[in-house]
Amino acid sequence: MDFSEEGLELKEIQRLEGHTDRVWSLAWNPTSSLLASCSGDKTVRIWQRSSSTSSWHCKAVLEETHTRTVRSCAWSPSGKLLATASFDATTAIWELIGDDFECVSTLEGHENEVKSVSWNASGSLLATCSRDKSVWIWEVLPGNEFECVSVLQGHTQDVKMVRWHPTMDVLFSCSYDNSVKIWAEDGDSDDWHCVQTLGGHTSTVWALSFNPEGDKMVTCSDDLTIKIWETDDITMQGGKGYAPWKGNIFALSQAIMIEQSFQYIGQGEGIIATGAADDAIRFFVESKDGLIDGPLYKLQLKKEQAHDMDVNSVQWSYGENRVLASASDDGTIKIWELVSIT
Repeated sequence: MDFSEEGLELKEIQRLEGHTDRVWSLAWNPTSSLLASCSGDKTVRIWQRSSSTSSWHCKAVLEETHTRTVRSCAWSPSGKLLATASFDATTAIWELIGDDFECVSTLEGHENEVKSVSWNASGSLLATCSRDKSVWIWEVLPGNEFECVSVLQGHTQDVKMVRWHPTMDVLFSCSYDNSVKIWAEDGDSDDWHCVQTLGGHTSTVWALSFNPEGDKMVTCSDDLTIKIWETDDITMQGGKGYAPWKGNIFALSQAIMIEQSFQYIGQGEGIIATGAADDAIRFFVESKDGLIDGPLYKLQLKKEQAHDMDVNSVQWSYGENRVLASASDDGTIKIWELVSIT
């Protein structure tokens, strides 16, 4: 089905309340019906969907560990561990033991606020980034031990987000310095180094995400654009060679985009959801009336007043490919379904 020709509507399924400050980030558990949220109220909430009623409820509140805003959360690929990054300069690792989540490790080393945390595809590496302009790579060891194996210095400003490539051990970071940097391990020395800097944006790059295959990446910026980046040979991303990324496709967003999530829905149809500072959620779809040198993405749907304040996070669900969660400065999380208008 061609989503660029289809009528779409965003239907609110449920509103989740409980945080007492803005909600910064969301993470769907890849193996179960759990959703994590983190907030300026210094807590993380775990939400669970009932199998009988399909409604969501708060299963657990993770508190009294972080002493400042919790800015980012990410589940390990196994779904067993949750990493949370905080403005208190630490990253906490949580594990579900019995029926309770316990903090089993605390990662320290950044000089100040940790802004983002990300696991690689195998769960063997964790990346964090900070206002101290650095990116740290941690190796996951037995017994919930974590060892810092590299500190990457390359950005000249606050690093906003880190994301591992979905299939390769290649790390991407975006920053207030208007750039995206790509980091890979040198096979001979085991040292990590910057293999490419993407400089197409003219202001802060807030966030980045990949399609599942990993051959396309989307970035959003304070310059009011989202950009689509492509690479020709994904098999060269790690290992012996490196295939550069090119960003010749963009969409004018007309608002400051804060975060986006890239998903394929249906028969390989690319659709990008974005959250913005104008309280709206937008959906961009790949148009078949593409440019000669690449596909064109157009605004397909704009949900006005999706929240009462800035939309800080939008994340497609793993299991149901038309279900989306959003989080906002208004302190709420919303579960949505993208439905076709017949």
